[in-house]
Amino acid sequence: MFSFSYKNRIAFNYILSTGLLISVVFFVIYQIIDFSVNTHINDDIQMEVEKHLEEIEIDRNNTYLIQVDQWRAREHNTVNVNPVFVQFFDINDKLIDKSPNLKGLQLKLYDYKLDNKFIDTHLNNKPIRQIQVPLFDNKKIVGHLFVAMSLDDATMILTNLRNTLFIAFPLILIVLFLIARLIAGRSIKPVAMITKTSSRITKDNLKDRIELPNNKDELYVLSKTINDLLDRIENAVEREKQFTSDASHELRTPLTVLKGTLEVLIRKPRSQEEYEEKINYSISEVNRLNNLVDQLLLLARFENQKQSLKIEKVYLNALILDTLTLYSSKINTKKVNVKHLFLDNFYINSDNYLVSIIISNIVSNAIKYSNENGEISILLSQKNGKTICSISDNGIGIAKDDLDKIFNPFYRSDPTDHPEIKGSGLGLSIVKRIAQLLHIEFEIQSEVNRGSTVILRIS
Repeated sequence: MFSFSYKNRIAFNYILSTGLLISVVFFVIYQIIDFSVNTHINDDIQMEVEKHLEEIEIDRNNTYLIQVDQWRAREHNTVNVNPVFVQFFDINDKLIDKSPNLKGLQLKLYDYKLDNKFIDTHLNNKPIRQIQVPLFDNKKIVGHLFVAMSLDDATMILTNLRNTLFIAFPLILIVLFLIARLIAGRSIKPVAMITKTSSRITKDNLKDRIELPNNKDELYVLSKTINDLLDRIENAVEREKQFTSDASHELRTPLTVLKGTLEVLIRKPRSQEEYEEKINYSISEVNRLNNLVDQLLLLARFENQKQSLKIEKVYLNALILDTLTLYSSKINTKKVNVKHLFLDNFYINSDNYLVSIIISNIVSNAIKYSNENGEISILLSQKNGKTICSISDNGIGIAKDDLDKIFNPFYRSDPTDHPEIKGSGLGLSIVKRIAQLLHIEFEIQSEVNRGSTVILRIS
């Protein structure tokens, strides 16, 4: 299918609107000149009528004969460049006299209803405009005065003007199209540059950016928007690559440990106690691997924005108590003292499952990073129309430089300092994504060896 280039489409659309405007202008010009010419002819005819009315007399003693001797004397001695045709009829609509330029011709008398009106007609097959003026004596019509003027010159002027406009119209459009095409070509040069730059950008080359035009116009905004889009795409691709790399590493570690344990187990016969010990260790690694896969799937679901919310009334007190029950064995193992202060029953409208994930991850981290015989405090309060949940521990804390990084997937703050603490570094990343999804304000305050406090502000 044939299609115009963008440059030609711009020029063509410009010509359509300009052509419509020019046609309206030409039409108005033609109508103005046509009105002006016809008005001029009408004025000339009217002037001739008034002049001739002054030169005639009505003889009441001779059956209302119209005396035109004075007119005849002047008419026969006058030379007109554009001759006026004049004739007189008597009371019986019979010819009394006429101007010599009529020769053997005669102006036609029309119905009396057309008296004092301009009539376009023909004389000897040539266009004329005439007027028939009734002559009165004591309010009685006693004859008619006819004045006519040739329309040849007017017709020629209007015909030439119309032909000129018809010829000029397409020529003007052609010239304007070429000019518009040239201007459009220069105007869309940045678009061609955008296309050229975009064609060089691939998944392996996301560094190129479009050069911003000097003028901060629509094309500047378009170029900047595309550059911003490329920045987001590049960051997303880099995050995906990093996520894939980290996920592969995190999955490979428990699998390697599990494989090594089983290989050692089958090298030689073992006692019942050794088999049980290695199998239990393998089961713990499988559980760790299973938990990691669940977290990865959950994080991937948020990355693809496929999580649908189920908003309902959530009893926050019960949800926290259920979470503490879930982690009771770990709490008892580390002999952590958990204090919770609920001055009232707190309800929120949110997704119960997602809120439970947030609370579970925060509580799990508080237990994981608490010292033996440590303490965890959980407070619920209301302030400025928001429900505030504060979970604090007095554990190892987080370095100030790491506070901005702990939300990145798989990032763990100084894991080498505490090799006994296992984890994937996904928990806080998941918490942050869910908090953003539920419009929950999420804040962490921490100090090394003093502990951490997580504050949730729920609308």
